[in-house]
Amino acid sequence: MGEQRVPARPILALPPAAPTRLALARPVPTIAVVSTYPPTQCGLATYAKALVDAMRSVDDRPYQVIDAVEAPDRRRGHRSEVRQQLVAGNRASLLAAADVLDRADVAIVQHEYGIFGGPDGDEVLELLDATRTRVMTVLHTVAVSPTPRQRSILEALAARSDVVVTMSDAARQRLLARFAVDASRVCVIPHGAHENRTFGPWRMGEPPTILTWGLLGPGKGIETAIDALAELSTLIPALRYVIAGETHPKVRAASGEAYREALRARADAAGVGHLVEFDAAYRDVASLKALVRDADVVLLPYESREQVTSGVLVEAVASGKPVVATAFPHAVELLSAGAGLVVPHGDPPAMATALTRILTDPALARRMAAASALLAAPMLWPAVGARFLALADAVAAQASAVA
Repeated sequence: MGEQRVPARPILALPPAAPTRLALARPVPTIAVVSTYPPTQCGLATYAKALVDAMRSVDDRPYQVIDAVEAPDRRRGHRSEVRQQLVAGNRASLLAAADVLDRADVAIVQHEYGIFGGPDGDEVLELLDATRTRVMTVLHTVAVSPTPRQRSILEALAARSDVVVTMSDAARQRLLARFAVDASRVCVIPHGAHENRTFGPWRMGEPPTILTWGLLGPGKGIETAIDALAELSTLIPALRYVIAGETHPKVRAASGEAYREALRARADAAGVGHLVEFDAAYRDVASLKALVRDADVVLLPYESREQVTSGVLVEAVASGKPVVATAFPHAVELLSAGAGLVVPHGDPPAMATALTRILTDPALARRMAAASALLAAPMLWPAVGARFLALADAVAAQASAVA
């Protein structure tokens, strides 16, 4: 089924993406965030923490976090903003979380099917049924072919939400084309990125660096990248390919570091093992920013053809780095203005050709950096935090008007 474009018609107007502190009359609406949260290692937890920090940098009102977990963990309460753990399958924790939400004016719910209890995470609906709080739902995944249960959950969640936020226009269009969702409730706020806008072509005499980062596991397309590197090494023999990130906790629990070792063996067999560096160190925001600054090209060889949101892509573009990515929807949307090159999935020769173009043409790399600079400002976390706050305040004000 084709996805027809639907005119943007958000229920509430978003403010300009300006990273300024909000001058709000007191008392201001209070906000609760429902999500996985550090120390959980996943993109959703990282996003939620960055969003809370961004909103706090704009306005220091109280923020309350409900941390969705698979099992109780006393260690998780050390962050001052965490008020309650929402334990999968635990009715008492669900009611306690609902009580926390009832004391907030607006709940920002981060949604992925796999983070809440019940089949396909349907306990999120029980949570919202148990609270009167106004809801903003942020969709991190919009499936092309959802199961009937997944479709039912997302449509019920959207119906219960005052606003549904997607992070790309591609996600919004897919949502409206494939799900029964009120278009007037759906708006786009981009995934946030940290300020890291530096760019310079690699220095002559030093090996150029290609970087892929994120939790390591099957589906990231690293196999294709290694095969592309084998072709590229004959043209630029001194390059480095850095694969940074810890093994995904679920992959490590199932098979240890076997996947990483399989990739290492693949690189050796292709004759490029000496060019590939596996960096499994944990990196905080500062060290990750430094890693990205040192890269000359960011490579996203993902296998998924459905991905409508990529935090790594947004961080790379916001950092002014040329990007080579497979043709997943968010990459096609974001790189179309010239910030990078899109290649077919599973095509090592095309990937090698794209990387060669960037690494051998400094003028092209500079044009990509300039294109990235035009995209960066509204994606920086303070701007994203300001837009979420303004939207939350509008939702709360609308609730007060009809009360």
